[in-house]
Amino acid sequence: MHFGAGVPTVEVADLKDGDFLLDVREDDEWQAGHAEGALHIPISEFVARYGEFTEAAPQDGRVHVICRSGGRSAQVTMYLAQQGIDAVNVDGGMHAWAAAGRPVVDDKGQSGFVL
Repeated sequence: MHFGAGVPTVEVADLKDGDFLLDVREDDEWQAGHAEGALHIPISEFVARYGEFTEAAPQDGRVHVICRSGGRSAQVTMYLAQQGIDAVNVDGGMHAWAAAGRPVVDDKGQSGFVL
């Protein structure tokens, strides 16, 4: 699923361990299941918490943005690109992540699911 012309995307299969992952889903989605090690800032709070993002993000590295299916993360990817940040949308989002067999954990570190 591709969202809009010009949104840089990456396939889940192309992500490597240690890549910086920004999850922009809402709190209930995050609590049900997310990629371990991802930074969680909901899209609804992203602009207000932008400083938190800049402190955590790699200075000269790529930011991989993920949501449930790719729509919200495409919006954040475009915003970050406008700020001069090397950001890419994870194509298919957490649905593609889980379908690829990547681990999904809940907010207690146990096996989670994509809400």
